[in-house]
Amino acid sequence: MKGNVIVGQSGGPTAVINSSLAGVYKTAIDRGAPKVYGMLFGIQGFLDEQYIDLSEHIKNELDIEILKRTPSAFLGTCRYKLPAIHENQEIYVKIFDILNRLEIESFIYIGGNDSMDTIKKLSDYAILTGQTQKFVGVPKTIDNDLALTDHTPGYGSAAKYIATSTKEVIRDGLGFSYKKKLVTIIEIMGRNAGWLTGAAALSAGEDCDGPDLIYLPEIPFDMDKFMEKVNSLLEQQDTVVVAVSEGIRLADGQYVSGLSGNADYVDAFGHKQLTGSAHYLANVISGSIGCKTRAVEFSTLQRSASHLASRVDINEAYMVGGAAVKAADEGDTGRMVVIDRVSDDPYQSATGIYDVHKIANGEKLVPRSWINEEGTYVTEEFIDYVRPLIQGDYPSVMVGGIPRHLYHTKKK
Repeated sequence: MKGNVIVGQSGGPTAVINSSLAGVYKTAIDRGAPKVYGMLFGIQGFLDEQYIDLSEHIKNELDIEILKRTPSAFLGTCRYKLPAIHENQEIYVKIFDILNRLEIESFIYIGGNDSMDTIKKLSDYAILTGQTQKFVGVPKTIDNDLALTDHTPGYGSAAKYIATSTKEVIRDGLGFSYKKKLVTIIEIMGRNAGWLTGAAALSAGEDCDGPDLIYLPEIPFDMDKFMEKVNSLLEQQDTVVVAVSEGIRLADGQYVSGLSGNADYVDAFGHKQLTGSAHYLANVISGSIGCKTRAVEFSTLQRSASHLASRVDINEAYMVGGAAVKAADEGDTGRMVVIDRVSDDPYQSATGIYDVHKIANGEKLVPRSWINEEGTYVTEEFIDYVRPLIQGDYPSVMVGGIPRHLYHTKKK
């Protein structure tokens, strides 16, 4: 590579988002990039000329290994929607002025659907105006809802955390069930896609039955049938554990989380903040049945529990980061790296690359055939799809009994 590289992170972080960053940095250096810059707080921070020289913060192989094990976004992230090119060309002029001053050859952006919208717009503007920079996206989202890729980095580790924590919640409830009835509702992220919630089924095994019910947002949520199901289960057993997606909706499209009276916060991309489904359902059950209830939100732990990160996930995150740099160096632009599943037994994957215009702003949902007929659980096909992605682990670098993370001192 003759020119410099700049990389940014955008959207919700994952337990392995920094492994992709490590892959970008290491591959760019190995391919001869004079400098690798990191934009702070994504494209929003870049507009304020907030960036760092990554070589000042990643000094050796140990730093790379620690970075691969560091959760959250090392560079900081944002949810910033670039305007359409015809609406505000000034912002694009400013971005490319900075890129040219930094002698940027390749622009790598690690993110999900909305981040790929940024890659799409910047690559379109570059082609429109004769700029030479290459723009390539690196997939990232625990939601696993990006189109054209078999799965996304971050999903496997989140699924591993969800399966493990669900199993622990089930075990905890069994210890309190003597002469008591207990219903526990676990709320899991994922917005309008049920990939994460379905992963709760992986908690089932020889030593655990798994959750009793799983509700994904792909199927309209029927409150009456839900209550009937819970009542029926309580007649047969003392504890009931239900996993629900934060994005479950009634037949009329209303989010169950909205029934709790939460304020409708909306981000720059028009996404409502979804939280409160578990608390609402627990309160309904408690008021109707009169038994003890618990509402458990895994919340940000789903995306930050690097101590439970999957080895497969960390390796693939690193792989796609490196593949993005290679693609840009070989002339690709307006593309996103994808993961192709080569085989299940043994599990193997490889990278591909697709037009970002076919990915940005889309949403991949769980196939209806991977949900049971009642809409209350996932099928074996779903479980077979996810299980390879949660395998293995990377031991944390422990200091003083807790994991060590890589950090920088540049303030926003």
